[in-house]
Formats: sequence, C-alpha cells, structure tokens
Amino acid sequence: MAEAKDKGIIYLVGLGPGGPEHLSPQAADVIDRCDTVVGFRGYIGQAGGLLAGKDVVSMELGQELERAARAFDLAKAGHAVAVVSSGDPGIYGMSGPVFQVLTDRNWDGEDPQVESVPGVSAIQAAASLLGSPLMQDFCAISLSNLMTPWETIRLRLESAARGDFVIALYNPRSQRRQWQILEARRIIMEHRSGGTPVGMVADAYRAKQRVAITDLDGLEERCPEIDMVTTVIIGNSTTYLHQGRMVTPRGYEKKHPE
Repeated sequence: MAEAKDKGIIYLVGLGPGGPEHLSPQAADVIDRCDTVVGFRGYIGQAGGLLAGKDVVSMELGQELERAARAFDLAKAGHAVAVVSSGDPGIYGMSGPVFQVLTDRNWDGEDPQVESVPGVSAIQAAASLLGSPLMQDFCAISLSNLMTPWETIRLRLESAARGDFVIALYNPRSQRRQWQILEARRIIMEHRSGGTPVGMVADAYRAKQRVAITDLDGLEERCPEIDMVTTVIIGNSTTYLHQGRMVTPRGYEKKHPE
C-alpha cells in the first residue's frame, strides 16, 4: 500500500456504466495510485480487482455527504483518495457532495488537491444501446424529489417538453417513488404525440442489462419494468424508429419517414 503523502489529494473518479472495457485508462491508473477508495458499496463492487491492497471505505445510498466528508478528512491527513461514482462523477455523481463539503469547510483550493476523472455516463451508455437518439439538443432531468422539490422538477419537465428537447430521465422510479414517471409522462404528452419513441435501458453494459423501446402511449403499461437503474430517453418531435433503433435526425429538415 502506498504511504500517505504530505499533501493529500481527492480524485473524483467515474467508473463508467459497468464492465472494465468502459473504464478509462486514466481512471484505472488513478485508482492504482491511490491508497484509499471511498464509495457506495455497489460502486465498490464495480471496481472489483482494482481495489487489491487498498483501504476501502464503503457506505450506503443516502450517505453521500458522509462519504465526501470522510474523503476530505483522509485527504487532509495526506492520503491519496479515489471517490468513485458509476458513470461520470459530475453527472448526478459524487462531485456535487464533495464540492459541497469543500465549500462548507472553507477549502483553500490547494489542500487537499482535487481532480476529476470523467467516465462514460448513463445517458451515453443508454443512447449507444438504443441507436442514435441524442443527435439534437437534449437534457437530463432526475425525477427524484428527495433533494429537489417536485414543483421544480415539474417546471423543468414542462420547459423541456415545450422546447422539444430529447429528454433523458434519471432516477425515474423506485419502490418508494411510483408516481413521478407517470406524472412526467402526462406533462410531456401535453406537448408531444403519443407515438413519440421512448427508450428504456437498465444496467447498461452489465450482466443484467435490459433494453426496450416503446412510445409515450405505451409507457404507462411498461412502468413496472422501470427502476432506479433505468435511464429513460424520450424522443422529440422528429425522433423515429428504424429497424428497432431509436433515431433522432441531426436536423429538423429531415422529417419522420412516411
């Protein structure tokens, strides 16, 4: 195990969607150089063999700020700490909690050092499995109202639907949150036809990967298939299906095929 250095460092590391083939060489190299890895137990499991000889701090969902605080304390003590996230750390990952802790503790910008290592995000992984749904302007909206008021989420859904964005929904449904995906569908259908293609990808590039395509009319019936590891991509007014793939043309001059 590497010895702690005089000045510690926090690496915000994106592990990508699943398998080692989607882990960047930079991410693997950074984890190898760290003496400590901090993360949600599910992401710790994803890191697998990279953790040999490391001190591992594993926590549960909902303990993001606790993870961030622990990483800060370890780095201040001189350790090289990898804070791992699935996908990309800056997209609904651990970058937010870590920078919140840095702010709360009046971080001076130097001690500890902080570096971000990007990863393949869930939206990118889902899009690659669905076809080509993100060729025009798109946005990502989390349906979890645990930290964001539903009224704010509703306004974002309305604005995205009205603006004809392709919409990626993160955290669409859980055991405790059943109604948000249905309400999101209702809001979007005020501005989009029922035949608008909808892609659903769960556990992208993992052993339990599931990929399905429906439309807004059929989304309600498919809701039981949706969970917290599902990314839902809703097409815009030009998105169409071709040979089982979801396609958004690059520009509006290309119309939906007759």
